[in-house]
Parts: sequence; structure tokens; C-alpha cells
Amino acid sequence: MQSNTDVSTDATSQAVDATPRRKTKIVCTIGPSTNTREMIWKLAETGMNVARMNMSHGDHQSHQKVIDLVKEYNAQNTDGNTVAIMLDTKGPEVRSGDLPEPIMLAEGQEFNFTIKRGVSTEDTVSVNYDDFISDVEAGDILLVDGGMMSLAVKSKTADTVKCVVVDGGELKSRRHLNVRGKSATLPSITEKDWEDIKFGVENGVDFYAVSFVKDAKVIHELKAYLKSANADIHVIPKIESADSIPNLQSIIAASDGAMVARGDLGAELPIEEVPLLQEEIIRTCRSMQKPVIVATNMLESMIDHPTPTRAEVSDIAIAVREAADAIMLSGETAHGKYPLKAVKVMHTVALRTESSLYDPTKAPSLVARPKALLNDDFCKSQLSKMFGSHATMMANTLRTPIIVFTRVGSMAVLLSHYRPSSTIYAFTNEVRVKQRLALYQGVVPILMEFSDDAEETFSRAITSLLDAKYMNEGDYVTLVQSGSQSIWREESTHHIQVRKVQC
Repeated sequence: MQSNTDVSTDATSQAVDATPRRKTKIVCTIGPSTNTREMIWKLAETGMNVARMNMSHGDHQSHQKVIDLVKEYNAQNTDGNTVAIMLDTKGPEVRSGDLPEPIMLAEGQEFNFTIKRGVSTEDTVSVNYDDFISDVEAGDILLVDGGMMSLAVKSKTADTVKCVVVDGGELKSRRHLNVRGKSATLPSITEKDWEDIKFGVENGVDFYAVSFVKDAKVIHELKAYLKSANADIHVIPKIESADSIPNLQSIIAASDGAMVARGDLGAELPIEEVPLLQEEIIRTCRSMQKPVIVATNMLESMIDHPTPTRAEVSDIAIAVREAADAIMLSGETAHGKYPLKAVKVMHTVALRTESSLYDPTKAPSLVARPKALLNDDFCKSQLSKMFGSHATMMANTLRTPIIVFTRVGSMAVLLSHYRPSSTIYAFTNEVRVKQRLALYQGVVPILMEFSDDAEETFSRAITSLLDAKYMNEGDYVTLVQSGSQSIWREESTHHIQVRKVQC
């Protein structure tokens, strides 16, 4: 490691950032409330880092419009506020059939589900899944709409499941059905999903969020397809199936991150398990240095109301304190009445929570301690981890932001894993790397061509940060460089400098 000798003691007096930045990223689902150019621009300016397209709704034409608008925003925006694109597959959903009008279900009432198509009577409705009969047993609890209503299975025939209503309510058309503690035997990637995945390849999206992943096999299958299509798209499994929990380690190991999809997870498993599973999934992703998104119901009340409940505010703060990379809005921004206010609430709550976690005057609880390399052969990956840990501690001690130059993104990802107190400004000359880094906690990705002259590259990076008012002249920065294609040397190198910002 190298360090610049012009570091002076007044470096520790500067603020962590010229302007504090939110480190936890925000994923916004785009829908009828937000699918215009004006709204996408406003969402990005308010705090959106990832635009999510839910393929359960809309068609390719409407999603194409959103993709084009996000790409237009990224092309025109030069201040480092990159918006990544996530395509969320519909997955193997079991739904009730169409109804001419809603049916009121009362506690104790007998009600049936049949695999016969087109049935809609006051006590029987169709389901869209032929194996529903074989998946359900007497004594099972059916949850409708994620638990808004529940029915106990009493018996079944060759084509009908007979139930009694436990918790009643208004049954509408095409409601989602879960069996508590069980997952449907449908494939994780359906024929519709494959068409949507191909659509994503054609449009160069950045992430796939894959619904109802049960094991690592489906991840390997999708990655093999992407490799054959020469598509550089990362795969984020949605952990929402009861069957996925025993396979959690292997699923995340095969993937590029994970999403805690709490809606269906809480329907298939007892709801009291969800907070513990959320913590476990976040911890597992962090141990593998992969991004994790916490999703579902974070500001559900803001679909219809301009202010959140206090419990929702606490929910956001807990996800931030548990060190999630990103938190997600679904119906709040897709079809809610107050999409911009919802993003603003998420932004301000995350920022305020982070201010209590990343106080550089205290020992940051989220910064991993360097580990002794005992009983292991010394290797490049271990050197990179040690280097990332020391770079983080140096930046925290001197209270400086970090600048990293990266061609593939690995050092920026590693630094994000160590959760430095200040912002990581990741300069890259690859558009795909810039887009992908938009999901990682604390990283501001900036696209810039690298010069053959390392000092010129550094000077241009500093100028861009000054122009964007991300820092001020006279501040200090921790400059991190690592990898086989370093801008500073031809050969592989690990390199730290602390420099004073000068025009």
C-alpha cells in the first residue's frame, strides 16, 4: 500500500461529506401513477435509485416506454444520480378466477375452490392452477390476498377443495392464493416469465428480480441462458417461498443478491417469523458481499394517505439499521396517490437513521473489523479484503469521502460491504458497471473515460465532484485503487492515497 505524504492533521477536521448523502438505496416500482417522463424525472430527483417494472402488470409496450424514459434520464443526467432498471418476473402465481361482482365471505361460511374453469357462484370460484387439488390437504389454511382473508380446508374431491371461512372479507376477481407453510409445485420461471426475460435481454436491463425461487437450480438455469445470450444482467432472487428458506445459503451463493419479499413470505410462513428471516437474509447477503433489498408494505398506508404510520417509519429505520443495501416501494409509487411524498419519507427516514449509525467519532458498528489471515493460504482475494478494511478505517479516521476507480466494480462493491462512514464515489469507464453499482449501499457511480495518464484521470474526477458540489476545494479524500488493470500501474496493485482537493 502507498500513501500520499501531503496529509496533514487538519484533514480530520473536515466534514464526512460536503453535503450528507443517503447511503441506503431506494427502489421504486413504476406504474400508472409514475410512468410519465415528468414523474420519472421527479422520482429520480427525489431519491429513486432503481426503477422496478413489475411484469405482473402492464404489457411490453408500456414497460418499453419506462425503460426508454429511464435511459433518457441517465443519458441527460451527469451529476452521478444513476437510475438502474430492474425487471421483476411474475412467477408461478395461484389466483382465483374472475367474478362478475365481489363476494362477501362471512366467518363460518362454507366456500369452495374448483379447478373447473369459468365457475363463479355464491359459494364456489375457479382457480387457475390444475394441480391445486394435489397441493392442498385437509387441515391446510388457505390465505387470500396475502392473508386479508383465510379459509380452512375441510375436504376435497377430484376437482374441488371444500373450505370453511376463518377470517372473512370481500373476495374480488383474481386474488392471490397461498397455502400456509407450503409452496405450489409450479416452476419458478413460467413461459410468460421467459418471454419477459427475453424482453429484458433485448433492452439491456440491469437486474432481474425472480419471483418464488425455491432452490439454486433455477438461478443456475437463468444464468446459463443469460450467458448463452451474452447478456450482462444480474439475478436477484425474491425470497418469498416457504421452500426457499432451507435452501437460503445455496440460493444466495448462486445469485447476485437477494430481495426480502415479505408479503408472500408472511403468507406462506407464520408472520412472526418474518422479522427474524429478514435479519437472517440480510446477514447472509452481507457475509457473501451481495446486495440485499427489503421489500413489501414499507409505506403501504401512503397509497391512500399523505403521511405514513409511525410503525412504517420504524420499519424503514429497522431495515436501514440492519444494513440493507436498498428498501423498496411497490404500490406506493406504482398506483398510489402520493408517490413523491412516499419517496421523500423513505429518503428522510433513511438519512436520519444513517446519521446515528455512521458517526465517525464513534466506532462504526457496521464496519467489519479486519480479520487475521490465519490457517489460510494468502491470496489475492484475502489481500483485497484486508485492503478494503484498512481503506475504510483510514477514511473513517480521517473523516474523508472515498474515491475509487474501477473497471469491473469489484473494489467499489467490497468497500460498500465494509460500510464506510462517508460516500464512495466510484468512477468507471463501463456503462454496465455504473448501472449495477446504483444498487449498492453508499456508492455513487459516475461514468468517466480513463486517460492513459493517471494524474489526469484523478484531476478530471476531482473536477467533476467539485462541479457537482459533492465536495469543496481544500477537503481531503481517500483515493483507493486496486486490481489487475489499475489506472496507476500496468501490473496489479493495491494503492491508497489521501489527497487534498485542489483545482
